[in-house]
Amino acid sequence: MEEADVHVITSGRLHIPAHSSILAAASSVLESIIDRPRKHHSSENTISIPGVPCYAVSVFIKFLYSSRCTEEQMDKYGIHLLALSHVYSVTQLKQRCTKGLAERLTVDNVVDVLQLARLCDAPDLKIKCMRLLSKNFKSVEGTEGWKFLHDNDPWLELEILQFMDEAALRKKRTRRNRKEQNLYLQLNEAMECLEHICTEGCTNVGPYDKEPGTKKGPCNKFSTCQGLQLSIKHFATCKIRKVNLGGCSRCKRMWQLLRLHASICDHQTDNDTCKVPLCRQFKLKMQQERLGEEETRWKLLVRKVISAKAISSLSLPKRKREDEPRIVMNQDNLRDLKLYRTVKGLK
Repeated sequence: MEEADVHVITSGRLHIPAHSSILAAASSVLESIIDRPRKHHSSENTISIPGVPCYAVSVFIKFLYSSRCTEEQMDKYGIHLLALSHVYSVTQLKQRCTKGLAERLTVDNVVDVLQLARLCDAPDLKIKCMRLLSKNFKSVEGTEGWKFLHDNDPWLELEILQFMDEAALRKKRTRRNRKEQNLYLQLNEAMECLEHICTEGCTNVGPYDKEPGTKKGPCNKFSTCQGLQLSIKHFATCKIRKVNLGGCSRCKRMWQLLRLHASICDHQTDNDTCKVPLCRQFKLKMQQERLGEEETRWKLLVRKVISAKAISSLSLPKRKREDEPRIVMNQDNLRDLKLYRTVKGLK
């Protein structure tokens, strides 16, 4: 190689020889410094990089030549290298430092790395610091870094507390959405079992009573089917079934299940092919009713149950609960209809 034509001077007065062409090609900031007119009394071309350890500057210059940085160097000088990569606009090194520091986050250094990530415009690293700090806030609160932050940077402290509050709200919404989605899936399962009982039969309820010699396999939704069978028996024999007058609560829940089935049943009304009781009557009644406030709430629930049915019918491998699609519904709608009692009463 040609002889070095520029020297990088560190805060410890260490002179690192380098080539201006390589420095200029790796960093636009260094290029502007090199192209800047020199003072008339300066005999050599120098670049001063103060404020960081000498060896961190040495590693930085080596990266400009080789585009490589070892894990040991990242362990020792990762924070300094991130600052240098931001100041001198070395994008490749900045990405490497962001990833390396994110992998080395601990309770003791998370506050320092967070402050640096904010100053160096590293949003990915900042988010990871925020998440770690939020999960381990009690431990971080006792560190020297947090005490310094508390005394000297109230705005960042406020930002952290707001992030923690929003994370808690998101977690709460996620739990509520999962609970509601689980309820819709249970209602869909109840609809499937109701049609299964009335069409194919299950134990001593349904068409199998007419064919006692037919062998039946075990039901794959036994607990729900068993609860529905008991509700059907009660509904058929109850003497206080005044649903509209607030009579038997068990009959009222069964009545709502039958109405929900009729709302999502895809059989034609003029062909009495559906074996579920009262399905045709409910469909005719719904066609005659005007769309009032209660009917609007009911149609919203029907759409949610149909969505849950579509989700459950997908022939895909079982996914973790965290990855399941989430359906949001106003809790007031579900409480007004009191259909959650149906599922709880069945299992």
